[in-house]
Amino acid sequence: MSAQFGISKDGINAAFQVKESYRSGEPICVPGEQARILLPEHLINIDLDLTDFEDPLPLALMATRDPESPMALAAVTRLSPKAKDQKLVAGVCSLVGEATRHPLVKRSIELITENDFSPKAIAFVRTRTSHFIVETRRQYSKALKTLLRALLDGDMLPSEFVNQFIQLTEAGNLHSDVRQKLVTSLLLSEHVRPGIKFLMLEHFNSFPLPTRQGIIQAVAHAPDSKHIDVLKEELRWIVSHEKQKRQIEKRSPGFSGNLSPQSISVGVH
Repeated sequence: MSAQFGISKDGINAAFQVKESYRSGEPICVPGEQARILLPEHLINIDLDLTDFEDPLPLALMATRDPESPMALAAVTRLSPKAKDQKLVAGVCSLVGEATRHPLVKRSIELITENDFSPKAIAFVRTRTSHFIVETRRQYSKALKTLLRALLDGDMLPSEFVNQFIQLTEAGNLHSDVRQKLVTSLLLSEHVRPGIKFLMLEHFNSFPLPTRQGIIQAVAHAPDSKHIDVLKEELRWIVSHEKQKRQIEKRSPGFSGNLSPQSISVGVH
């Protein structure tokens, strides 16, 4: 489809990549930077070139399918300016408003379309979205602190803590370095029971690749001690098991070669 209609072939390919990310549960990364997870702040930053993600279709998918409203709203602020004088893209915006799971996204699109995609209306939604992102992240950070306090006070089962911790860090759209520091601080803390640390490591592969790499490097460079040595050995086993699994999949018929964790072993040898 020609770019003169506001939609490009590269944009269609990017939309398939976004769709696959949602299907597989892998995070969407900034184009060309596989160690940098795409965040709402990237989408509302109009000075940042997102290459193929500038196309309406991948943005429409994010606004429709992303499970977190800050990310979906940010995608709307990126998408809506492209609909001015582009009937096809305006139609895509309308479909997003009908299909999205987020009431805030629906209301934002209604506001923008009612004002004929005016820059003033779009700027208003972008400003409100920016405030919403900050407030949402603050609430998730507060919830994480409450969760940790409940664990340390003995008011929560370790398994329940780990499950809620992972859900909150994912839902909060935390920067990968922030998520990595949170997990690392738990693993290296002398105040957290070893059983909780091993429960956390059982979910290791659910973390995004940049977070996993950061955790491995932090543990590898931690001062030697009995419990750190055990953590290092556990991480070596996890990485070794993942390598074996990838090798088996590589030899399997229909392997596409698109598995991403090829550099996960940094610092563990």
